[in-house]
Amino acid sequence: MNTRDRILDVTTELFRRHGYNGTGLKQIVAGANAPFGSVYHFFPGGKEELGEAVIRRAGQMYLEVIEAIWDAAADPRGGVRDIFHGAAAAMVETDYIDPSPIGTVALEMASTSEPLRQATADVFESWIGYSAARLEAAGADPKRSRELAIAVVALLQGAFVLGRALRSPEPVEAAGRAAVSVVAAALTR
Repeated sequence: MNTRDRILDVTTELFRRHGYNGTGLKQIVAGANAPFGSVYHFFPGGKEELGEAVIRRAGQMYLEVIEAIWDAAADPRGGVRDIFHGAAAAMVETDYIDPSPIGTVALEMASTSEPLRQATADVFESWIGYSAARLEAAGADPKRSRELAIAVVALLQGAFVLGRALRSPEPVEAAGRAAVSVVAAALTR
């Protein structure tokens, strides 16, 4: 693996564990086994540019996971159920570390860094757009599909916060059941 990818991988994991503000460049280069100057070589804008790259890369990776889960499911209800079930399992397996750095960075940086706010917004928008298209294709009202997709993403992100604080998968499981109910109701109308 090349140095740039090691830096991105290590930073993604550190953001998941410690957030943007809790992650220092020294931690990143130590974890990536890279010279300090390599961060600025690959990311001339420093930590903020690196953070934006991490968010966009992780967001695309999670979109691919979401697509794979939807594709494997028999119907949208099953896809939504499986997304939340997988998220709950990931939280338990990682000892309640946020499965994704996107929400963590959005909460920390949306008010103080426009590039990071925009990167997280773009990622959330990609997830919402994909989910809305899938819901519409399954028969949900086109005007309501986006609203449903926003609700599903919001339920998941909120459940991550509660799950971490409570150190329990219960919020993710409860939010998953609610998301499935909302999707099922929209598809039966």
